Amino acid sequence: MKRIFSVILMSALIIASLSGCGTDEAQDGGAVYYLNTEMTQLVSVDYDAPGSSEEQIEEYLNMLQSVPEEAGMLQTIPDDVEVLGFSLMAYSLSVDFSEEYYDMTTTQEVLVRAAVVRTLVQVAEVSYVTFTVEGDTLVDALGNTVGSMNADSFVENPGEQINSSIETELTLYFASADGTSLVKETRTVHYSSNISLEKLVIEQLIEGPKDSSLRATLSNETKLITISDVDGICYVNLDETVSNANQDVNEEILLYSIVDSLTELTSIDKVQISINGSTEGKLRYVYDLSTLYEADYSYMYLEDTTE
Repeated sequence: MKRIFSVILMSALIIASLSGCGTDEAQDGGAVYYLNTEMTQLVSVDYDAPGSSEEQIEEYLNMLQSVPEEAGMLQTIPDDVEVLGFSLMAYSLSVDFSEEYYDMTTTQEVLVRAAVVRTLVQVAEVSYVTFTVEGDTLVDALGNTVGSMNADSFVENPGEQINSSIETELTLYFASADGTSLVKETRTVHYSSNISLEKLVIEQLIEGPKDSSLRATLSNETKLITISDVDGICYVNLDETVSNANQDVNEEILLYSIVDSLTELTSIDKVQISINGSTEGKLRYVYDLSTLYEADYSYMYLEDTTE
């Protein structure tokens, strides 16, 4: 029986960062995208598939199912997931997978999906890629169809090096002094164009409020493992300090500090949080990690502060 995969953060790819064998993007020519061994980002290896479009697709799929020769990389498509076939029509490629595709964690699934799409759209006659599982269109945990994808369907954070600087205004939600309500803080941030807004929001929450009367909801020791934005859902994968630190902040305030801050971005409708790649269990004691959360402003209490 087909099992709908449990959707996370980065958290699935999200993709927290994407690099290519020492570079942020593949060099001119073709490339195959693999997963790094930590399963937190994609890495690319230069490779030009020969032959006709269908021959190139078959070659790329074979490469994606093979263990890369380079150290520090994992094959993209797991051994237990079988590619049942593909069809190409009018620049749209459909790839069919076995039902084991749904056994992947969503962190892995989003990375796999991004790697496959980014690899296959390099074929001249492929503009979009659609995934099916045992002949049925891929769906998310809510039963929504995951439609046609191209390379731009996935948020990227290609590295940490400084590129051009961008100024933006973020609306963030922190905790009141007693940790029982949310307070909105608006701040202007200068950041590298390499960084996605989703990642920037989490980094600013970790940095904490500028207003000394407010309380941070995330510890400054919290690590963002992966973050991705797919079909309006932001998958945030954090380490265990998200639950263990700042216990003087109520659990619902912790949750909606993250959710409300991210859904202020126009591209985000819902948020799912995972801890170390897992959506099992709860954020602390009450809120299930397996749930997709929408913005909830009912916990607002204090006056807004603006920087």
